[in-house]
Amino acid sequence: MVDMGERRMPIAAAMHDPRITDRDEALVPRAGMTDDEVADVVRVMESLQRWHDAAARMSAASERYMRLNHTDMRAIRFLIAARNQGAVATPGALAAYLGISSAATTKLLDRLERGGHVTRGAHPTDRRALALTVTEHTRHDARETVGRQHARRFAVAAALEPAEREVVVRFLDALAATGDGVPEPQVE
Repeated sequence: MVDMGERRMPIAAAMHDPRITDRDEALVPRAGMTDDEVADVVRVMESLQRWHDAAARMSAASERYMRLNHTDMRAIRFLIAARNQGAVATPGALAAYLGISSAATTKLLDRLERGGHVTRGAHPTDRRALALTVTEHTRHDARETVGRQHARRFAVAAALEPAEREVVVRFLDALAATGDGVPEPQVE
């Protein structure tokens, strides 16, 4: 517990409270905010952390169920989305989406093909390209795991009033933009 004068706060909750982590306001200016307003913002940050933790647990559970890693799952979702749109997925398009090299894409596709998750075939219009397809078994498994999770999240968003959804979208977009320009760690 962290001592906050008259009240004590669990350490995990204190991690989101700038009154604890940034007492001198070097990073988080709070001028003009009441203690209650700061507490409300901390509640938002704690709620975001709970969502982040829940999303990580859901992703990990899906990955374990399907015996795939995070990049493999992203590839499967991309290939399913392409199929659902009637688009031909190619290794190049998959590499661009995942942000990986063609060599890494080849290794990923070899692994997914060995696991019975994807097939590679002739592209219908480009003799130089391959067409990638998710197997029916993998599509079904992804639908039963990731698809059902997405359906529950969609229902939560659908339950909001249109004006509430707009506030949430603005907030999440602004939050996502806080990551713009953050340098990637250098690997040596």
